[in-house]
Amino acid sequence: MSRRKTPLLCVFLALALATAARAEFPERPLKMLVGFSAGGGTDVAARIVAPGLSEALGQAVVVENRPGASGLIAAEAVARATPDGYTLMMGSQTTLAVAPVLYRKFTLDAPRDFAGVALTSTSPLVLVVNPNVPAHSLAELIALAKKQPGKLNFASGGVGTTPHMAGELFRLTAGIDVVHVAYRGEAPAINDLVGGQIPMMFANLSAVIGQISAGALRPLAVASPKRSATAPDIPTLAEQGLNGCEVETWFGVVAPAGTPRPAVEKLNAGLRRVLALDDTQKRLAGLGMTAAGGSPAAFDTMIKAEIAKWGKVIRDADIKATE
Repeated sequence: MSRRKTPLLCVFLALALATAARAEFPERPLKMLVGFSAGGGTDVAARIVAPGLSEALGQAVVVENRPGASGLIAAEAVARATPDGYTLMMGSQTTLAVAPVLYRKFTLDAPRDFAGVALTSTSPLVLVVNPNVPAHSLAELIALAKKQPGKLNFASGGVGTTPHMAGELFRLTAGIDVVHVAYRGEAPAINDLVGGQIPMMFANLSAVIGQISAGALRPLAVASPKRSATAPDIPTLAEQGLNGCEVETWFGVVAPAGTPRPAVEKLNAGLRRVLALDDTQKRLAGLGMTAAGGSPAAFDTMIKAEIAKWGKVIRDADIKATE
C-alpha cells in the first residue's frame, strides 16, 4: 500500500468507526440515578419517563435511588461515571442549582460536571395559608406580615428545597420579615399547616391540591409564570402585583460531562418522543406537572441561569445549610 493512500484510508476508517459507534448506542441497559427516596417528585418523574425511554432506545433504563445530601450523593456518582451515555441522572432544581451552592463540602459544579440531556417536566408551587390566617389575598398576607414583622413563619420540607427557596425569594421580593421553619419533608410540613401549627408555606401544587379542594388550605397564588391548568382559578403572584418571584420545580436528565454528542442527541430524541405521548402528558398532569422537552443546549443554558438566580437568593438571604 502506498504512503499516499494510507492517510485517506485512515480518514475513511475513522469515519466508519464514528458512524458505527453512533448507530450502536446503546448496546446494553442504562442506569438513571435519583438522589432522593422512592415516591418523591424526582423519583416519580424518573419512573414516568424511564419505560418510554427504554422502548425508544431498545434497551432497559433502570431507575436507581441513592438518596442523601439533597441529591448530591447521586450527583457526584454520576459526575464520576464513565461518560459513555449509560449512566444518567434525573436531576432537579434542588440538586443541580441550589444544593451545590449551599453544601460547601461538595465540589459539584453542574455546568462543568454534567451534559444536559433534556428538561422533562415542571411543576408549579402554590402559596397556601391555614384558613384561620386573616388573609384572603396576596396583598392582605403581605400587609399582615408587615404589620407583624418576624411573627409569621413559613414552612418547607427542608433547607434548600424548592419550597424553601420560593419562600426566601418571596420574603426578599415583598420586603417582609417572615421566618423559615424547616421540616424533615414536605408531608409533615403540610400536616402542621393544616393543623394550624404554622400559618403558611409554598408547596408543590400536586402535594396540596386535595387539601385545597377540601377547604383545609386556602390558596393565595401560584408562583409559576402563568396559571396552572390543574388549578386555573388560582392567580399568579405577578397578576397580583408581585413581579420577579416566579418559581417552578423542575426535573431533567443529565449525563456526565464528556458524554459523546451522538449519545446525548439520541437520548434527547428518545426523551422528547416520550414526553410528546398523550399517556406521558396525562400521567404528569395528574401529578400537577407539565411535560417539557427542548434541546440539550437549552437545558444547559437553563441550568446556568438557575444557578445564578438561586445563588443570589442564597447570598442575599444569608441561607446556611446544616452540614
